Amino acid sequence: MSDDFKRVEAHDCPMSTCAAPAGSPCRTGKGKVAIQYHTARFRLVPQLAKALNVPTPAIRRPGSVWTELPRPASTGTASAGHVRLGYARASTARQSLDAQLDSLAEAGVTRVFSEKISTRATRRPELEAAVKLTREIRSSGVAVTLVVHEHKRLGRGIELAMLAEELKASDVGLEFLTGELKGSHDPSGIVFTVLAAMSGMEREYIRDRTLEGHESARKRGKTIGGAGVTDDSMLSMALHLRGQEMSLRDIAKRLVITTGAKKGQHPSPATVMRMLREHDEQAVTAAGA
Repeated sequence: MSDDFKRVEAHDCPMSTCAAPAGSPCRTGKGKVAIQYHTARFRLVPQLAKALNVPTPAIRRPGSVWTELPRPASTGTASAGHVRLGYARASTARQSLDAQLDSLAEAGVTRVFSEKISTRATRRPELEAAVKLTREIRSSGVAVTLVVHEHKRLGRGIELAMLAEELKASDVGLEFLTGELKGSHDPSGIVFTVLAAMSGMEREYIRDRTLEGHESARKRGKTIGGAGVTDDSMLSMALHLRGQEMSLRDIAKRLVITTGAKKGQHPSPATVMRMLREHDEQAVTAAGA
């Protein structure tokens, strides 16, 4: 019988939905022993980093009720390796992902999240899943890099800058295989600094255009953009979440539009940024009055 499971169980599972302690198998959301170890866990073992899956051995009785087993004695602080997760995206269903997938495979990435969805989409589920997994793996102390064929696959302008901010906050690296930003980039490196500056410039541009539009609309007695989807309760929650140093993208996911044609949907990060910016400007004006 392979002893791969012993190497895997030498680590706590970093998956927030599992969190099985060292010495015990992974568990399902229903409290059963999982039939295989979670990817984020077995990738903590350098020898298994490129495996597609690691099955739970019969001795752990997969499918039975999960119970915690004795924790192993500490085996020191051996390196847990470096995990590389990939992401590929095409803007339309007609476009092929083959070139991106081949490029990622040649770069040694075995776990790839891919989707066919427009950059303009409010949510990109596979990208969100990839970022979530990088966070969970990094939280266990393992170095993680998100690998993408080209930076445009992640987004443009402020969208790319906001994503870079999220990855930097989680200490996750970025690697682009081609394009102007080709190369591996550490969260403390120059590319993240440039993207942060880009974010600031883009936000300032949006702010100026937004204020101009609001002023023009006010003269006509109209509202524009996302002004109609925000309200006092949404602003209050957004201010609370910002106080917890959450990103605009994460704040937007926590808010829900309560009226109008978009009722039940989440506002865009740009709408959240505009709402918070207007609140801050009003606060400054009131303080100086």
